[in-house]
Amino acid sequence: MGKIVSSEVILHPLISEDTITLIEAENKITFIVSMKADKNDVKRAVRELYEVDVAEVNTCITSDGRKKAYVKLVPENKAADLAVKLGVL
Repeated sequence: MGKIVSSEVILHPLISEDTITLIEAENKITFIVSMKADKNDVKRAVRELYEVDVAEVNTCITSDGRKKAYVKLVPENKAADLAVKLGVL
């Protein structure tokens, strides 16, 4: 199977009280991603689309059948800055 195109990996950022807390406390931003995307696809897509360095990615499937990715950025890049750039903060 070939690589997924970066623009098709990330569907949209996820915003809730909990995700705002993660942005502020842990330098993590949360996205809803394609079900076909793996952690490496998400890491590559965030790097290419938003020009930030990613420390780690954790994914899970939500109870409503969507795939959620928690993306922790390296300390030099601030999740709050990316959230403002995306228009979510």
